[in-house]
Amino acid sequence: MILAALHGVILAFGLILPLGAQNVFVFNQGATQPVWIRALPVVVTAAICDTLLIILAVLGVSLIVLQLQWLQMILFSVGMIFLVYMGWSVWTSDSKPVSGPNDQRSSKQQVAFAMSVSLLNPHAILDTIGVIGTSSLQYVGMDKVVFALACITVSWCWFIGLALAGRWLGKIDSKGNLLSWINKISALIIWGVAIYLAWNLIVG
Repeated sequence: MILAALHGVILAFGLILPLGAQNVFVFNQGATQPVWIRALPVVVTAAICDTLLIILAVLGVSLIVLQLQWLQMILFSVGMIFLVYMGWSVWTSDSKPVSGPNDQRSSKQQVAFAMSVSLLNPHAILDTIGVIGTSSLQYVGMDKVVFALACITVSWCWFIGLALAGRWLGKIDSKGNLLSWINKISALIIWGVAIYLAWNLIVG
């Protein structure tokens, strides 16, 4: 069980560390909200979405998804369009911390956007379902449960820490200059993923 837990932790960190739409949104909410607690709806939503994907992966849904070519094409097409929009949204976003409740997204808007960046990113979905699902096949019984719990725990800790890091940056970068550069780099990375998806559609 210890090996299964260690495997889950290392694998989850490897998948979640790269800068993507989901991470960017969580980080930005931590940086721009006047208090960290207001970013909590985004943190919880992103973590729940990841938890759902991990559970589906471990239960074997990954094998179905990876075998259905038409479903992958739909995911890639919708995801590519969404990532182009998300990149533009990040590129043009206001990087200055908000000053009051009237300047913020509502909790419902935060949750809806967090769900979209978590569940409409096919690259993240295929990574989670494909890699974690495939890796879980070597475990049975309690080892598989421990493996899944390790992946889920890393996900929750990561998003909490990401929002806290954003809040810290928001405090020391009150004018939003550094965050503006981070947003521009993040947007380029997100567009890069969209181009990668488009290339897969063309050559696939």
